[in-house]
Amino acid sequence: MTSTTLLTPARAPWRPRGDRPGPATERAYVRILAVSDTAVLAVAILIGYVGRFGDDKPSGTEIPYAVVAPGLLLVWLISLRAMRCYDDRVLGYGADEYRRVSSASLRLAGGIAIAGYLTDVGVSRGFLAISFVAGTIGLEVARFGARKRLHRARDRGAGWSRKVLVVGDTAHVLELVHTLHREPYAGYRVVGACIPDALLAPVPQRLGDVPVVGSFRGIPEAAAAVGADTVAVTASGELTATRLRRLGWQLEGTGVDLVVAPALTDVAGPRIHTRPVAGLPLIHVEAPEFRGVRKLVKGLVDRSVSLVALLLLLPALVVIALAVKLDSRGPVLFRQVRVGQGGREFGVFKFRTMVVNADALLAELAARNETDGLMFKMRGDPRVTRVGRLLRRWSLDELPQLANVLLGQMSLVGPRPPLPSEVARYDGDVARRLLVKPGITGLWQVSGRSDLSWEDGIRLDLYYVENWSLAADLTILWKTLGAVIHSRGAY
Repeated sequence: MTSTTLLTPARAPWRPRGDRPGPATERAYVRILAVSDTAVLAVAILIGYVGRFGDDKPSGTEIPYAVVAPGLLLVWLISLRAMRCYDDRVLGYGADEYRRVSSASLRLAGGIAIAGYLTDVGVSRGFLAISFVAGTIGLEVARFGARKRLHRARDRGAGWSRKVLVVGDTAHVLELVHTLHREPYAGYRVVGACIPDALLAPVPQRLGDVPVVGSFRGIPEAAAAVGADTVAVTASGELTATRLRRLGWQLEGTGVDLVVAPALTDVAGPRIHTRPVAGLPLIHVEAPEFRGVRKLVKGLVDRSVSLVALLLLLPALVVIALAVKLDSRGPVLFRQVRVGQGGREFGVFKFRTMVVNADALLAELAARNETDGLMFKMRGDPRVTRVGRLLRRWSLDELPQLANVLLGQMSLVGPRPPLPSEVARYDGDVARRLLVKPGITGLWQVSGRSDLSWEDGIRLDLYYVENWSLAADLTILWKTLGAVIHSRGAY
């Protein structure tokens, strides 16, 4: 059965507002990146020249920098192209785009250094060093800004995204659709689904808000009918290895990418290794790391940074303490029992943001809880003081937790520290949050904080527990700054 016999004749409700033709928008985004990269590199090379020679003409050399500078710019752009820094598969999501940009710049710098040594060309090393440092940093910052604009456009349904046709049985299709819908900024927009023949009905079907446009017999035709540029295959008993290989042959030359989505989810790339064995691409998944040298380094970094931060922020801490004291009666610091690594309880420090009898008033407000799960969250909570609202908006009430980090009870980055009452109701999966130290910030904070559902908050915490890394910690700390500035989910 072909896809055309199953399409609903009415308007296509699965196309979000602001949809644009995918390839055209993609080409426009790549052009913008190319222009931005050219401008950044031109400025970086100018900075390198001025930083090395100032306003004076280079003396004691016959090197024509009026030729060297444009030549360096051209070679740099070619290096970016050669490293596939404009490949749509890495643009807009993930760290691979940044790695490729840095690798292209570093490899070019190394190549020029070797060539200069072998040929004894007298190009100023200071000029090259300043240019490459400024250019590499500038490229990363420009790419970050372009990505943020793309993410905002994708959230509105107006940005360039890959159009995905999901293939599999209904349960796995629904799960993959939910995963892709959860993070629209990743750039994968589902436009249709193909399910086994046995599940097809004689009338148009939908899986959630996704139309069923065909069966496994006509996947290429279904992809063409909905304008998909990606076919994502998820688990199904009918999709044997032979049929999947044949599907890859059918999609050759059509411009449609084939993506296989394994049943294993929420595992980060560094833990996944693909190894071909007897023609099978076996996926090896490394076990999470809960001890070892990297954990030791993380602990040393946590304590060192917390100590320096406490010393630098001491004047601000004193001012906040005075404001809390003058605003309402009660102690300046609020110490609450939380559960840390291994289920050990400890007292977490915060600036007091509520009235002194806040716990006693909680029972009266329980019916007004605005979140699901085991936490209590409420906008306009009457227990919060005037200064407390300001502190919560900018997350300043959590600064005393730097002392908990210094004492080794918490980490700078980690899961949210739970209450003992919450832990008492944990099931086996949620209890894995206690395998690592809780953090002052984490994925839960940079992803919405109180605006998150209980399920999403737990999912993010478990993802961090399974996939933590020092590089991820740095990224979360950087994103925390943006989350605090914009006060997302803070109440």
